[in-house]
Amino acid sequence: MIFLSASTIFFILTLTMPLRLSVEKPADLSKMYSCSTDDLSGEFYGEESMAFIDGENYSVPRMPETTISYAVLGSNSSDKWIEVDLSDQKLIAREGDSVFLETPVSTGLPATPTPLGEFRIWIKLRSTRMQGGVGRNYYNLPNVPYVMYFANDQVPGYKGYGLHGAYWHNSFGTRRSHGCVNLPIPAAEKLYYWATPNLPDGKTNTKSTTENPGTRIVIHE
Repeated sequence: MIFLSASTIFFILTLTMPLRLSVEKPADLSKMYSCSTDDLSGEFYGEESMAFIDGENYSVPRMPETTISYAVLGSNSSDKWIEVDLSDQKLIAREGDSVFLETPVSTGLPATPTPLGEFRIWIKLRSTRMQGGVGRNYYNLPNVPYVMYFANDQVPGYKGYGLHGAYWHNSFGTRRSHGCVNLPIPAAEKLYYWATPNLPDGKTNTKSTTENPGTRIVIHE
């Protein structure tokens, strides 16, 4: 039997480590720490039945019928803005001095924080798949509903931060997410059809433009 000293073992590991690391694909941090997607079609995939996150499987609900009056879609008020309070885990949507919606939310955990600052919604997707992370942080969530991705000059859109409904938990009011702002689905639906950019007639997805800008979002502690 051959015994090696600790220093010899360390030397061997040092020689082999660069070779092992060189063949590993670097992790995509934008997918590890947010709710990014490669699918901007907004389509709902009815064949999907299972989701996976936090080491657990969850059933994927079917797409519910829209219950929001389309009269809301005609509004284009610059007075609309959304406040996300990380300390209270609460979202408030306001139009001028009036509160349109107030709801508990689940924002990012300490290791995957929700960014602070002022943002604008840049795209609205009625449904999308969110998939990312590595190892125990891996998640695969088909048909995430009422997604509104936001961005600013410091946090570009590809980072994948957004507001969206969550069907895989009911822990609203506590931090839980990979960086996004999780809402109860009924609240997410109301917010989706209230916030800008306004949806074109007959459409359920849209991007913001100069003529049809996204609602302002302010996130703070």
